[in-house]
Amino acid sequence: MKVLGFVGSPKKEGNTKVLVETILKGASDAGAETEIFNLNEANIMPCQSCYACKGNDGKCVLKDDMQKFYEKIDQADAFVLGSPVYMWQMTAQTKLFTDRLFAVFKMGQTHKAKLILGYTCGNESSNLFSSYFDYTKNMFDFLGFKVSDVICADNTGNKPVKDNQEIIEKALNTGKKLASA
Repeated sequence: MKVLGFVGSPKKEGNTKVLVETILKGASDAGAETEIFNLNEANIMPCQSCYACKGNDGKCVLKDDMQKFYEKIDQADAFVLGSPVYMWQMTAQTKLFTDRLFAVFKMGQTHKAKLILGYTCGNESSNLFSSYFDYTKNMFDFLGFKVSDVICADNTGNKPVKDNQEIIEKALNTGKKLASA
């Protein structure tokens, strides 16, 4: 099994990276091959809404790092998309990535790659963002990606992910379950 991780945080070694790495470690411990990418360092241009991808077998005409990511996702069995919650939403880096997944969307088609959505937030309770998490899950379901789980580490300003044993265990188990499915 091949599991990818995409980190949509501008912080190189922040809570979101720790969360995604921990989910990937759980998957690796269960025998999966893993690979991680930092979206902040990737060259991803915004979707131009030109619809060229729809007449080009799902191939986007923009030449940037998404070309590599399309291929990686196509070959993967699952991927983890992690983002901090900024202004009640995923980061701009993560949004660029998700907008560009429109290229591989075909009505009624389900992609083989399962998806875990991982969020981090400084707020004491992630319940505040549950409607946004549901919205994002529904968007990915519509795009044909089966969202297997949504995990959020909250209160990260007071309790960083690396120090939060409960979220570490949940992330490891989420990764193991993903790789065992």
